[in-house]
Amino acid sequence: MKHGGDLTAAIARHGGDAADWLDLSTGINPRPWPIPDVAADAWERLPSQADETALYDAARLAYEVPEESGIVAAAGTQALIQWLPYLAAPGGVAIVGPTYAEHALAWRNAGRELVGVASLDDIPEQARHAVVVSPNNPDGRIVEPETLRRAAAELRRRGGWLVIDEAFADVDPSFTAAVLTPELPIVVLRSFGKFYGLAGVRLGFAIAGEATARRIALALGPWSCSGPALRIGAAALRDRAWAIETRDELREQAARLDEVLRRAGLDTVGGTPLFRLARHPEAHRLHEVLAKQRIWCRRFDWADDLLRFGLPADTAGLDRLAAALAAPL
Repeated sequence: MKHGGDLTAAIARHGGDAADWLDLSTGINPRPWPIPDVAADAWERLPSQADETALYDAARLAYEVPEESGIVAAAGTQALIQWLPYLAAPGGVAIVGPTYAEHALAWRNAGRELVGVASLDDIPEQARHAVVVSPNNPDGRIVEPETLRRAAAELRRRGGWLVIDEAFADVDPSFTAAVLTPELPIVVLRSFGKFYGLAGVRLGFAIAGEATARRIALALGPWSCSGPALRIGAAALRDRAWAIETRDELREQAARLDEVLRRAGLDTVGGTPLFRLARHPEAHRLHEVLAKQRIWCRRFDWADDLLRFGLPADTAGLDRLAAALAAPL
């Protein structure tokens, strides 16, 4: 499985249609922010400067972006991930893994030398840049601020960047490294669609020092986000009450999911409130058993004893998963 969230392969092999499946293969909030009506002019006209400004104002507040730093919106963080290797200074990159595979693919496609490392303390001298995901996908590992600061200071000496992918940081705003961006060569990536449950909106942000942010913005060009995405993003990011309530709900649902997994003999070994990483000695066989019952979770080619489960939206989904896990292998 290259990614979660696409049921095409599952349906082709096991039948049914999307409505028949319980899709737990993603880390996307199954209870999305409720989209209001979007005015017709957002669809009919090019995105306006006023809408862009409203989005950036809301994002600065929600992501605690310092006044001295820049923020750039794009059509999803994936677009930013693919651009950064072409904008960074020449040199190799160290990627802390295992993690989201698109980072390595993007830097490799740009012709960069890659080295995999277990932590930011292991960056070899030949790497000018580094990439870390925090909280990490799939194990939820969080890198301490002092470690980030130390690594970024070393990369500044080399003339490089530290890219910090915070796609899942909305579950706890205290995780963010945005506060470090005015003084250090850090590029923080934030994903809108995961926490707000609106991945199809395609909206993401890069937070960096002013000069780096301008470089990214010039590469993306004008109208990098659609008018509806600007309107929806600004309104959702301003809804602080929804965010606070949702964080509590996600933590509670994740605890319920952990209990379902525990009763079925799986050991939760990591994750975030949006997904759980579980170990089972026959995880690949269990993946097939669940798929035959039209429940889709995430397996990994690099670890045959791990599965990742997104959150079921409700008790009915949890009960369905629990019943499926009770089936013999």
